[in-house]
Amino acid sequence: MALKEMVMPKMGESVMEGTILNWLKKVGDTIEQDESVLEVATDKVDTEVPATFSGTLKEILAEKGKVVAVGSVIAWIETADKTEATPTINNVVQPVELKTTVAAVAPVNHHTTSTAPLQKAVNGKKFYSPLVMNIAREEGMALDELENINGTGAEGRVTKNDIFRYLEQRKINAAKPPVQEASKTTVAATASTAHASQDTTHIEGTRSYSGEHEIIQMDRMRKMIADRMLESKRISPHVTSFVEADVTHIVYWRNRMKNEFMEKENAALTFTPIFIEAVVKAIKDYPMINVSVDDDKIIVKKDINIGMAVALPSGNLIVPVIKNADQHNIVGLTKKVNDLAKRARQNKLTPDDLTGGTYTISNVGSFGNLMGTPIIVQPQCAILALGAVIKKPAVIETPEGDSLGIRHMMFLSHSYDHRVIDGSLGGMFVRRVADYLEGFDLSRKIF
Repeated sequence: MALKEMVMPKMGESVMEGTILNWLKKVGDTIEQDESVLEVATDKVDTEVPATFSGTLKEILAEKGKVVAVGSVIAWIETADKTEATPTINNVVQPVELKTTVAAVAPVNHHTTSTAPLQKAVNGKKFYSPLVMNIAREEGMALDELENINGTGAEGRVTKNDIFRYLEQRKINAAKPPVQEASKTTVAATASTAHASQDTTHIEGTRSYSGEHEIIQMDRMRKMIADRMLESKRISPHVTSFVEADVTHIVYWRNRMKNEFMEKENAALTFTPIFIEAVVKAIKDYPMINVSVDDDKIIVKKDINIGMAVALPSGNLIVPVIKNADQHNIVGLTKKVNDLAKRARQNKLTPDDLTGGTYTISNVGSFGNLMGTPIIVQPQCAILALGAVIKKPAVIETPEGDSLGIRHMMFLSHSYDHRVIDGSLGGMFVRRVADYLEGFDLSRKIF
């Protein structure tokens, strides 16, 4: 028998830590290889972590709610392997809680490697990630000010969300009127008999004094969405261009093909893969839409990975990604769309399903909306909202002359980062998407 480490696995691109949500097994339980052992939350997705080998769960080192760095030991599993894979003292296994803890008490060695996230030391005090340091530098923060931020990351590390929250609070504090005036306003608003010098910061914001309001605490995903939306608006100056497209041919074609597709593929044929196909073609025509920004450099992405916003039963939104969307035909795109949407609603997406996106679409039309002004998914630079398909009277241009008819029309709303995408490029791109939709071949074969 031997004890083997179970470590926090890498959960996707740029993910350096995870929060233990729940252990699906308890100490003493038998575990099969690839069987789910625990649930972990990252800043991208909640997912189950499988065992990499079979055995018996002997000890849990990271309890529920703990934030653990990628590569850190979270449990010990006893296996039938006779090779002892763990350090022992007097035949007693000495589990190591975190590799970063070992580094903290060991002699300083600048060449020592660790599976914990790479940190930067400042004047021998706290450690900060390069991202946090860059944000602090851009905001003109002094070191003393950075030292005063309470970190919520592993071992008290300051995360990007911590520094963004601090900056938002700093703006609010800077905009506050003098304390006396603020106190008077608070007294008037609450009809309180408290003194004008009362400190309003001690009033609990989650209490309903009148009994007429319900206070709902944000869940973890809603908090992440809120942070990301604020971050995107802070980073990217958003501009939105609108185009109305005639998608009558697409509607007729889908209506004719959907039953055959269901019979042969046992899957629904929706509008989404057709729209994605048009977006991919337009990106090939205008590759400077498929970019991200790194300081003063524009990174042009060669892969075309399309994110698609999916509404969850909870009301939250998640964006799985179709990798290399330009390499799939309409059948392949349909299968990808259906699979990702289904697994998203069942909470079965993997971290890899949510990473690597270069451009995103959001189907606001599924909620009956004509158009919207979507917020860019960072670090991408553009996003397209697809409105509802509505029957309208429209002018039909033919070689024999113009006429009026009933057409299926849809608004496209294209939001883009004005740092690197000007109105001409952003407008031409969404117009090109509309052109591909309007030029859809009604006689096209799907198989």
